[in-house]
Amino acid sequence: MTPKVSIIIPFYNDPYIDEAVISALYQTYPNIEVIVIDDGSTQHQSKLAPYRSRIHYIGKANGGTASALNYGMQLATGKYVAWLSSDDRFMPDKITKQVAYMERMNAQISHTDFDIMNENSTVIMRSAAAKYPTSKAFITALKRVCPVNGCTIMMTKDLIQSMGWFNQSLPYTHDYDLWIRVVLAQVDFHFINEALTVYRRHPQMGTIKHIDTIKIEAQSISDLYEGRLDTLLAQLPG
Repeated sequence: MTPKVSIIIPFYNDPYIDEAVISALYQTYPNIEVIVIDDGSTQHQSKLAPYRSRIHYIGKANGGTASALNYGMQLATGKYVAWLSSDDRFMPDKITKQVAYMERMNAQISHTDFDIMNENSTVIMRSAAAKYPTSKAFITALKRVCPVNGCTIMMTKDLIQSMGWFNQSLPYTHDYDLWIRVVLAQVDFHFINEALTVYRRHPQMGTIKHIDTIKIEAQSISDLYEGRLDTLLAQLPG
């Protein structure tokens, strides 16, 4: 029996939501559930009408991406959880390939390479993820930047639960904070060097609209964890 994967899609007024849901529903992997958490949207819900019978669609008061992810992951019934932003897309074999890797490696968490598309769904860059030759190089980078695209992540529900979920007080860098906590717990953070997600860059995305706030928030996380990451790095070979 293939382990179930729960795909969590936080949704807030996003015109691309139907593309994300289609990419989740048409995975080659047979054992999935798709959970769309409507974080207080006031528009574009109608785009989900053709798919409502095939997804779990759950509304909540607006609380931000971290709260929507936590809510969806707490409801998830899969062994693994995957996060898909409502403006991104999974490649059709994303879940198949990532589960196979996770099961083979007995991994608790992994991320993958990704392509980038524009607002018209045209791919403008291939294999855009930063690559690191060693775990030590990856952790060193984590001190200053977030080298992980959250929509390439797959992790066990047990892991996110044991980590205490995403920090809902961080509007934009909840993912950066969690990845550092995972590393500090000395959980192996696996990388699959294949683009299995298509990440969308467009003028209305939060990363562009709120970049100044994001930089401040990310710096506060870097400052918070720098000493503990230095201690961990000093223990690693190389």
